[in-house]
Amino acid sequence: MQLGARLRALRQAKGVTREAAGYMIRGSESKISRMELGRVSFKERDVADLLKMYGVEDQAEVDKLLALTREANAPSWWHSYNDVTETWFTNYLDLEPAAELIRTYEVQFVPGLLQTEAYARAVIMLGHSTAEDREIDLRVEQRMLRKQVLERPDAPRLWAVLDEAVLRRPIGGYEVLREQIRYLMEVGDSPHVRLQVMPFDKGGHAAAGGAFSILRFPQQELPDVVYVEHLTSGLYLDKREDVDVYAAAIGRLFIEADPPSRTVEMLKRILDDLSDR
Repeated sequence: MQLGARLRALRQAKGVTREAAGYMIRGSESKISRMELGRVSFKERDVADLLKMYGVEDQAEVDKLLALTREANAPSWWHSYNDVTETWFTNYLDLEPAAELIRTYEVQFVPGLLQTEAYARAVIMLGHSTAEDREIDLRVEQRMLRKQVLERPDAPRLWAVLDEAVLRRPIGGYEVLREQIRYLMEVGDSPHVRLQVMPFDKGGHAAAGGAFSILRFPQQELPDVVYVEHLTSGLYLDKREDVDVYAAAIGRLFIEADPPSRTVEMLKRILDDLSDR
């Protein structure tokens, strides 16, 4: 992301269009867009050609950016789980740790970054019921590793709104669900996590269309990215008009949902309701 953001800033400062930059590296406008968003690997030759086009003459700067190119091309942390990672999800696995703010709304499952191991296993088995135990173990292991991003000193802030149905649906059984809710009560105290619940009694709300996430990055040159997951694919949106619609929707959710100060109380009440299940 750092390299892509720098290339975007240099291109814009020079007044070069994405189409012209794509032509320079024998590519397309969309390739430049994907490079600037960090969604494709970087070729040193392409980066060198772009730097020349953008008028970067300081050799120290060129060397630094070429070094970033080699670093960006190093295997991502999830590379060893490549066999159990859907190709359309790999972009998200790279974007997530680069974000400074993740806003998400969930209607069916607890967000992956907040799942316990038992809950994650139950969710994964729903979509991979015929998979062998080893594959399930790897998928669970990968999801638990994802959670470590919230333990970094520079962890992204996670602001999540959960529909009440998420907290009452016994994924994996009621004991697994109770453990998951207790974990949410603990993690809600983290300075990096803000958790809200959309209760049933609020009726309809702004995000009736389904779950989504919005990722914001520390580089001002990079646009926010909306991620919407489907059964067999993931949709990434970064056009301003699309992002604005989702940003407005989640902004209304933050207002319509119970405030974060009431989340623990809500979780305790649901846990009490589930105590005899």
